[in-house]
Amino acid sequence: MGLDSLLIPAVLFFALGVFAKLINSDLKFPEGMTKGIGIYLLLAIGLKGGIALNGADLGLALSSILWGVILGFGLPLIGYFILRFRNKISKFDAAAIAAHYGSVSAATFLTAVAFLEVSGVTYETYPIIMMVIMESPAIIFGLVIAAMVRKQMAAENVQGGQAEQVKTEWGPLLKEAFTNGSVVVLLGAMVIGAIASPEALDKVKPFTQEIFMGVLCLFLLDMGMEAAKKADTLKQAGVTLVSFGIIMPLVGGTIGMMVGISILGFSVGGAFLLAILSASASYIAVPPVMRYGVPEANSSYYLTLSLGITFPFNVVVGIPLFYQMTTMYAAL
Repeated sequence: MGLDSLLIPAVLFFALGVFAKLINSDLKFPEGMTKGIGIYLLLAIGLKGGIALNGADLGLALSSILWGVILGFGLPLIGYFILRFRNKISKFDAAAIAAHYGSVSAATFLTAVAFLEVSGVTYETYPIIMMVIMESPAIIFGLVIAAMVRKQMAAENVQGGQAEQVKTEWGPLLKEAFTNGSVVVLLGAMVIGAIASPEALDKVKPFTQEIFMGVLCLFLLDMGMEAAKKADTLKQAGVTLVSFGIIMPLVGGTIGMMVGISILGFSVGGAFLLAILSASASYIAVPPVMRYGVPEANSSYYLTLSLGITFPFNVVVGIPLFYQMTTMYAAL
């Protein structure tokens, strides 16, 4: 399966969105439409995961949840240390950026699913569960690191004769992390798919399955335009951050692939999806939490990296690359 297999409508519509923005086209979506499309896509993929859970192996499901938590905390920790290497990036910026790379991009995951389905490759649905689980740990990691940095700075100010009280309001931050709309829709749809009768679910198949690919094309068309907007801020991000936006997906994706094959025993399709989850960076769920919880961080950095660099890199390069890597690793 070569690079030609990436020429699927979803990816091509993403490219069209980038092109439309580059030529300054007046193409734009009505206000609120993209959010509605995103909710639909999460609902559809959640229902699919819930339906699959009916016959799922309980032990493997629990193992997937455990490793979702481990990756959710472990990947941002790795990202934080990479960013802090030689102290070129501030601790607040590193914490906020790392949180995005421990969390996941549903759009990247859905594009990978489309890639597998067009290619006729089967996959386990456990990565869908992991997508839900991996949202919150990364957010909590970023908030905890930022709180620790504030505490350290406050202690240094006291020692320097400048008493300063720093109070972290954990209640609103944790509530935002656990009640984020994308998490609620995904988890809720999975529960509904798992408990609803097969007969009732058959009636919504045209809505959740048959039009899914078309709606995904619309979503990626808009994402292409949004990604192109971030190109103007690449100079502001600097070489170190731009490099991180490419290196971290390669590191995370490789770890996810190895966990999927060697530990969880997924097929090539399932391990590939876990690799894509681990390589992706959130640009929907995490930014508002970091903007409120870590105001000291530069929001243009993490938005530019996640949406302007990592998302297009994964869609164009990461998906075919990780599929080939997963296929080769599984054959060893």
